[in-house]
Amino acid sequence: MKHYAIILASGTGSRIGLNIPKQFYKLKDKTILEYSIEIFENHKKIDNIIVVSNPNFIDLTKEIIEKNNYKKVKKILPGGSTRQKSSYIGVNAIDDKDVKVLIHDAVRPFVSEQIIDNCILALDKYNAVNVAIESSDTILEIDENNFIKSIPNRKNLMRCQTPQCFNLTTIKQAHELANNDPNYTATDDCGLILKYNLDKVFIVKGDEKNIKITYPSDLTIAENILENKS
Repeated sequence: MKHYAIILASGTGSRIGLNIPKQFYKLKDKTILEYSIEIFENHKKIDNIIVVSNPNFIDLTKEIIEKNNYKKVKKILPGGSTRQKSSYIGVNAIDDKDVKVLIHDAVRPFVSEQIIDNCILALDKYNAVNVAIESSDTILEIDENNFIKSIPNRKNLMRCQTPQCFNLTTIKQAHELANNDPNYTATDDCGLILKYNLDKVFIVKGDEKNIKITYPSDLTIAENILENKS
């Protein structure tokens, strides 16, 4: 069975306030995208990588991949207007049948080899796998007027990370159902599995370092993580 990684790098990064999408921002001497690709490029169990890029930065994405001679990157595709559409593009670009697929945010550059190992192992038993960590903060549900509506029990809440991992047949079915449901948009792929009641989603333990770079302060955290590594 082959293992594919789909790197979603099609975001605009509007919340971070840079003049380029954040996946192309350099931390030390590499772009965030390079860090994210390299963990899968160097992982012995990953066979192929598909990069779904911001359509306006396809040439830059190709340049980065060619410069580094990433041998596992087989396709570079223009992404859609939403994460869901970009994921659909990546998933449907896989021609092989018997495949496990790991869908990862390009702006999570510190996913560990151990997390990837655990995801692949979990896919031997489950058709859908998510990575998540416990929440140390109390999570509030608020109403439309910004008042607290409820305070869910923290022990039943986790913070979602990526990769999100699937048997290819399962995630393809989820996306096909979503395409015929124009009033629903998922914020992630596991949401599609649950929405259409296709399967249970097993949780693999994530890591606090597996951060998603979203705001300017996250760049400082990322730089500190790299300093500690070196």
